Amino acid sequence: MSALPGDAEPCVPAPELPTTLAEVASSYLRLGTTAFGGPASHLAMMRSELVMRRGWVSEQELLDFIGGASLLPGPTSTEVALMLARRRKGWAGLIVGGACFILPSMLLVLVLSWAYVSYGTTDAGAGMLFGIKPVVVAIIANAVVGLARTAVKRRLLAVVAGAGLAAYFLGVSPLLILLGAALVVALVENRHRLTRAVPGGAGSAVPMLVTRMHLARHVGSPPSRFARASLASVFLEFLKLGSIVFGSGYVLVSYLHSDLVLGNHWLTQSQLLATVAIGQVTPGPVFTTATSIGYVVGGLPGALLATVAIFLPSFVFVAALMPLLRRARRSPWSASALDGVNVAAVALMTGVTVQLGRTSLVDWLAVLTAVCSLGLLWRWRVNATWLVLGGAAVGLLHVFA
Repeated sequence: MSALPGDAEPCVPAPELPTTLAEVASSYLRLGTTAFGGPASHLAMMRSELVMRRGWVSEQELLDFIGGASLLPGPTSTEVALMLARRRKGWAGLIVGGACFILPSMLLVLVLSWAYVSYGTTDAGAGMLFGIKPVVVAIIANAVVGLARTAVKRRLLAVVAGAGLAAYFLGVSPLLILLGAALVVALVENRHRLTRAVPGGAGSAVPMLVTRMHLARHVGSPPSRFARASLASVFLEFLKLGSIVFGSGYVLVSYLHSDLVLGNHWLTQSQLLATVAIGQVTPGPVFTTATSIGYVVGGLPGALLATVAIFLPSFVFVAALMPLLRRARRSPWSASALDGVNVAAVALMTGVTVQLGRTSLVDWLAVLTAVCSLGLLWRWRVNATWLVLGGAAVGLLHVFA
């Protein structure tokens, strides 16, 4: 029986197949060069490229990675990319895949940061983004439909997903939505076990993925008399941010404003906005905003140190989490908690898709680009990379024609 348009094809992990580091490197360089649009877009493109086309892992395992990474500090999509690379090619894959995913964005940010420092402009790429944004909306929408089929396995999970989506639009913190979903699903699905809990054993009845969470409170540093930052202070500042910032790169902006504008006085308000804009108009992780800030305050050495520092904790967290995720499915408590986190993550991606659609589908050309992209994904499963490049071409023609 042929699959209907939009149906997810079954993907089975194939770790027994020979995989080279060159395959990992080429896949991640392609993703790092074309993954515009923020974390939800990155995850959607990983699903398209690494799950649907290459079959590196199943959709369920991808969802578990997304759920686990959502509960960690640092950039969620980058951490999922690291998990996929680690799953496919071990420790070497973790290092090579992570570096190749981050490197293209870092290099583009360096070029734009140099242009900003030298000429005071960050307008590069505006035309391409006009055409890329509708494509990104289509890619995420396609991924949400596929992931929802896998994640929403029971009526309870559908209800939790709906509640999570409503909470997102009410402004509830995404981290609280994820933790709340994990707790609700774990308690409801294991309520019969609560009556059989023995004294002293209550600790084992708490989902592992919830109890190990600690929310770090951020306190701004006292004002500094000197605007010029030392390289050591740049490294330590971004190492701290990479270790405590939950959520997407957009959450990072509030920390940057508190620390670097109000606290250390490394940047002015306008400089912060410019460096954030540079991080947003480039593909790959939004956390490469750190590269731009490092360049502004410390030149090329500052840019390299800031980049290494802000991503280093993610490598460490992923290395520590992978064994825990494998064990999580063996316990009914942690498995149900992980199911709750997964449907909440899909709900959050749905909310992001709606918001991106409101801001990206601004005229008939943008709507047509999104519809055509979605049709190509459903009917012919066109590689998302080609869709992004096609969207960029549409944007350039729109601006310069």
